[in-house]
Amino acid sequence: MTLEEFKEKNYGKRGTKKRDELEAGYENFKIGVLLHQARLEKGLTQEQLAEKVGTTKSYISKIENNIKEARISTLQKIVELGLGGHLELSIRL
Repeated sequence: MTLEEFKEKNYGKRGTKKRDELEAGYENFKIGVLLHQARLEKGLTQEQLAEKVGTTKSYISKIENNIKEARISTLQKIVELGLGGHLELSIRL
């Protein structure tokens, strides 16, 4: 069984409420993982990143661990000010 087949069987087809909730949760999880990886690549602790961005270690930890969702403006600040990168978003239809 492929991952797509598993998701359809257990969460329904794309566009159903249960499936949309699963997909949204995955995107938030993925953002946290990407930030965590980028922070480690830069050799920064959560505390160091938080200081650069003007927030707390706890807040960075919550984003990385998918406990708290971050606004796009906050993500942009973390990526640009804290990590020296550029945030790119895309929309697929």
